[in-house]
Amino acid sequence: MRHIAIIGSGPAGYYTAEACQKEFGEAVQIDIIDRLPVPFGLIRSGVAPDHQSIKAVSRRYEAVALTDNVRFVGKLGIGQDVSIPELLALYDAVVLATGAPSDKPLGVPGDDLPGVIGSAAFVGWYNGHPDFAELAPAIDGADVVIIGNGNVALDCARILAKSAAEFEGSDIVGHAHAALTGAQPRSISILGRRGPQQIAMTPKELGELGHLERASVHVDPADLPPPESDAVLEPGQRKSVALLREFARTEEAKALPVRFTFFVQSVRVEGNGHAERLIVERTQLGANGEAVGTGEIRAIPADMIISCIGYRTSPIPDVPYDEQRGRFANVDGRIQPGLYCVGWARRGPTGTIGTNKPDGFLIAEEIARDQPQAAGKQGRAGLDALIAARGLAIVTFREWQKIDLAEIERARAGSPREKFVRVEDMVTASRG
Repeated sequence: MRHIAIIGSGPAGYYTAEACQKEFGEAVQIDIIDRLPVPFGLIRSGVAPDHQSIKAVSRRYEAVALTDNVRFVGKLGIGQDVSIPELLALYDAVVLATGAPSDKPLGVPGDDLPGVIGSAAFVGWYNGHPDFAELAPAIDGADVVIIGNGNVALDCARILAKSAAEFEGSDIVGHAHAALTGAQPRSISILGRRGPQQIAMTPKELGELGHLERASVHVDPADLPPPESDAVLEPGQRKSVALLREFARTEEAKALPVRFTFFVQSVRVEGNGHAERLIVERTQLGANGEAVGTGEIRAIPADMIISCIGYRTSPIPDVPYDEQRGRFANVDGRIQPGLYCVGWARRGPTGTIGTNKPDGFLIAEEIARDQPQAAGKQGRAGLDALIAARGLAIVTFREWQKIDLAEIERARAGSPREKFVRVEDMVTASRG
């Protein structure tokens, strides 16, 4: 029997488990380990709560989790409860599928002032991640600046702008629902270092912003390049730019303005003990399409700044780390003999949820090439012995199903569930 441990129960973890099942058939046992008592990672705590159709992919992961040779081991911290060297001694292969859960710092003076929040923290707050449940951002009457031109920036803006009725059917957690529906920003600005044709926003998500009850979207026509230049863009990008052109022609003036501001880069955050304004420099496109500063400086009111400029994989003791790229040091997913990484932990935060599927199959094939025969290690039995010796209380997938049922039962009207946001409450529910 071949024994494989996968660290992380998000999309990359489950796609890798599925790939290993297909690669090795019944001659494999797979343990999917997560530090939280609940599975599904980014699907649970990263996908926007009003995008329930995307979250439905968790049913596929559940089917994998319920097969005989896959086990979920929740509430087990790697590097705290069990070390990587210990796992390598027990398993034929250890695959790190921990994603990139940490915010890349804004990297300008004043970015540590209260009121400056990373998107991982803000998204984690409204999605009920235990690490960020206590965030409590000050929203009411705030001039909010969102830095970044990707879909995460759109998610943050949309969630901030929604009315109470527009949260119907979402699984946004209670504390965020109460804060967002009981308050409204004064304004929302979405900043990009480059221009409309360089955004990383998809048309579906961008279009949603234009259909909100209390928000009107504004684009400065002067930031838009000549329409004929759109012809060289990819179809999806062309649709997104067309939406920006439509916003520029619209003269709606609802209660909450959402403004796109292109060609600006952050210089510093200023404020007396709290963020009050963001100083930015005007940019222009360089010869290779990069943002080049022009020296023109101005201030943008900013009581709350959400930085959506990228994520980093969290380091794990005894695992080589690439500080510059913010991920594990690896060559095509190989870190060292028996140790691999997959998904964002391998390549950085790029691609969609589905991108992790071929990534998982790549790693399964590499494991098969590197280790044609199982090494006769203890695997699951050895891990269980370690857990018992250290008095650790793990959460199984069957116990997660009890948490799942409890969250569904405690949902407010119009919501599919009310998530537990404290690990202790999750564990209590898992015990029935």
